[in-house]
Amino acid sequence: MADTKAVTIRTRKFMTNRLLSRKQFVIDVLHPGRANVSKFYFCVQTQNPLWRWKVSTGFGLIYDTVDNAKKFEPKHRLVRNGLDTTVAKSRKQIKERKNRAKKIRGVKKTKAGDAAKKK
Repeated sequence: MADTKAVTIRTRKFMTNRLLSRKQFVIDVLHPGRANVSKFYFCVQTQNPLWRWKVSTGFGLIYDTVDNAKKFEPKHRLVRNGLDTTVAKSRKQIKERKNRAKKIRGVKKTKAGDAAKKK
C-alpha cells in the first residue's frame, strides 16, 4: 500500500519563453489517498478517476530573475508569493475615485485619483 502522504510530481510540455524571460511547463501531481495538495502553482484542475490515484494538473512558471517576475507577473500572484505588498483601500475610496474620474475627460482622467492624495 502506498504511503498516504507521498506525492509524485511530473512536468511535461516544458518550454522556454524568451520574450517573457521564463520557463513554463504543465505540472501533474499524483496524490493518492488525499483530496488535494497545497497549491504552489496555478490553473489547477483535480481529476478524480474511478480508481485510487488522484491527479491534479496545473501550470507553472520559473522566471530568470526576480525583476522579470515583478515586471511580467500579475500583482495578485506577486502578493501571494511575497514579492509585493497590497495597498489597503476601502470600498468608499474606490467609489469616490471612480466618481471623480467620471467628471473628467481625456488624459487628465488618470490624474483624478491623485487629487485626493495631495490634500
